[in-house]
Amino acid sequence: MTEIQITLSILFVIIGIVFMLVGSIGIIRLPDFYSRTHSTSKSDTLGIIFAILGLVIYEGFTQSSFKLLLVVLFIALSNPIGTHALARAAYKGGLNPFYSDDELKEEDKQ
Repeated sequence: MTEIQITLSILFVIIGIVFMLVGSIGIIRLPDFYSRTHSTSKSDTLGIIFAILGLVIYEGFTQSSFKLLLVVLFIALSNPIGTHALARAAYKGGLNPFYSDDELKEEDKQ
């Protein structure tokens, strides 16, 4: 295993951890359900993908790395779809956003 391979894998895992940390902060700081789901959907998906890609780089080209790449593919497809389904169900269930269009139009007039 080369030093460049180890450095790249550590860098990818650290980038993944930073993305997941930002998503966790977004859950705490953002005002409503829709903002929180958007924050966690985007950042956690990227964080998990970067962390697993770091493991793929560390492992090299083996059967295990191929399986990890399949996991990345499934996460990249299923995570945004699941978040969209949750947000759509919340909207159809009557959960209103923190800011509605009418409030934003009134703020623009002032």
